[in-house]
Amino acid sequence: MANPKKKKTHSKTHTGRAHLALKKVTLKKCPKCGEMRKPHTVCAFCGTYKDKEVIKPKTKIVKKK
Repeated sequence: MANPKKKKTHSKTHTGRAHLALKKVTLKKCPKCGEMRKPHTVCAFCGTYKDKEVIKPKTKIVKKK
């Protein structure tokens, strides 16, 4: 098995990992309800996609004390 001839420096290691950083998640407003959602996905709050109701939205369950 091949082994490296010399140790990779700290800066070379980190510059090689420059593309592994996490990207920001892009969010857009839903045109119907105004909640933030990912683009090209169904809105989880109102269940619409391209102004058509695709799924029934989940209702919040209120716990009684």
